[in-house]
Parts: sequence; C-alpha cells; structure tokens
Amino acid sequence: MRIRRYRDDDLGRVEALWRACNLVVAHNDPASDIAFCQRSGHGDVFVGEDERRKLVATVMVGHDGHRGWIYYLAVDPAHQKSGLGAEIVRHAEAWLKALGVRKVQLLVRESNAGVVAFYDRLGYERSSVIVMQRWLNPPQNLGD
Repeated sequence: MRIRRYRDDDLGRVEALWRACNLVVAHNDPASDIAFCQRSGHGDVFVGEDERRKLVATVMVGHDGHRGWIYYLAVDPAHQKSGLGAEIVRHAEAWLKALGVRKVQLLVRESNAGVVAFYDRLGYERSSVIVMQRWLNPPQNLGD
C-alpha cells in the first residue's frame, strides 16, 4: 500500500469507504470534517492506495497540543485483516511522533465495539476516563 496525503479529488472515494465501514453517522459530514481538519493546522488526512491506485485505507490524525488523536480509520472491507489497518495506524503515529506528540488516543463508538480487539493487538489500552460532551451547535439529527 502506498500512503499519501489526502487530495480534494479523493473526497468521493473517501466518503464511499467511510460509508462502507459504517463510520458516517447523520451528524458527521465527511466533507465538512475533512475541511475542518485541514484548516485547523493541527491535523491531516492520509489515504492508502493499492498497486492499481484503488483507495483501500484512510486515517485522519490530529492533536490538541497535548494528545494525539486518530479518527476515521477505515480499511476496505475486502482488505480487512491484511495488515493495512496496522500500517496506516503506524503512519499516523509516526506523523504525531515527528511533531513531538507523546501519546495517542482514539474513541470507539459502542456500536463499533468489534474494532477494540484490533486496537488491543496494536498495543492500545483501555483508559479509565469518562467522556463527556456538550453540543455548541447541535446538528439537526442527533444520533451519536
């Protein structure tokens, strides 16, 4: 797999992959989330392509000045369990490490609990924290 930075002409393929991996919920618009990440100055989006230039993996990575965060990790369902997920996660971790970020975190929706074993295998640990949220600009369809 060749990993490179996201380009604007990748949007349709990225959105299709995220939908195929059930990463998109009603209040998460892929185009808006990518644009916000890119203009923040604190994150980037990477895509992985196979030898035929088919988009097979993505990851969004960023930091809050203290912790790194991984979002939108997706691997084409036909390529899952082939090592591509681990490869693109390691790419995101290297991006963070190069910036001096010492710790990376991620959130897993309860509806996606099956992915926890994947992160366990990569050395991620469950954290004893409570995640709290408050909508500053509530979307029309609140789901998750």
